[in-house]
Amino acid sequence: MADVEAKVSGSKSCSRKWSFGIDDLNGTLVQNFCAELLGTMFLIIFCVGSANNEVLVAMAKGDINMSPAYYLSISMAFGLGIGGIVHILSSTSGGHVNPAVSLALFLDGRISLLVALAYIVAQFVGGFAGAGILWGLGNFASGDNTSGQNMILGDIDVVHAFFLEVFGTMFLILTILATIDESRGHAPSYLQPLAIGLAILVMHIFLIPFTNCAINPVRGTVWNVVTGKADEKTLIFLFAPFVGSLVAVPLNLVFFTKH
Repeated sequence: MADVEAKVSGSKSCSRKWSFGIDDLNGTLVQNFCAELLGTMFLIIFCVGSANNEVLVAMAKGDINMSPAYYLSISMAFGLGIGGIVHILSSTSGGHVNPAVSLALFLDGRISLLVALAYIVAQFVGGFAGAGILWGLGNFASGDNTSGQNMILGDIDVVHAFFLEVFGTMFLILTILATIDESRGHAPSYLQPLAIGLAILVMHIFLIPFTNCAINPVRGTVWNVVTGKADEKTLIFLFAPFVGSLVAVPLNLVFFTKH
């Protein structure tokens, strides 16, 4: 999710600037492309898959799906799972595995436009690959026993769902930008993936009852598409995280960055 290594984060914030990134067109970009593809594939298989095992599907069919165990188990799978993926990818791509994160790091001047676009393509390719693998290995051919799709739940409407996803993504992006802020003196370590994973865990506990928690355009769309559950409301989960990034970056610069 975040670029926890200095080599991808860039130099001190005062020297960061936007660039197209022609110089980034090299073998390292290919390696990082593959890392983002595989990382996002793992996210879909293991994290989204946590909401598709027989126990959780059985729980979802009755009132027991309102129990804390239902939300906590999925939230922990996403938080700890993505934290682990970030740690694995930290020395290569930095472990974005989320187009909203790549957009935020581009807007913050930490990666070039070329790198951001390459990562976003890799993330969607990896997401669809992961969804296809999960569909096949989970024996979901009938489509009747799937869960984990992002949707509007409870008594909220489209506007509520959109802004819940925006605010959830804002919290994630602000956490990421804080963990890689050089002025805070954070040395790259396991603490950055842990902080990011905990933020994701908290957002899932909060958002699962309302939207099943996307805060990631890939997570919010690919499983819906592969399971045949995508509709016009799926666009909320595609665009709201990008809006959250667009708001979070200037918010961080103005209020949470030392000047």
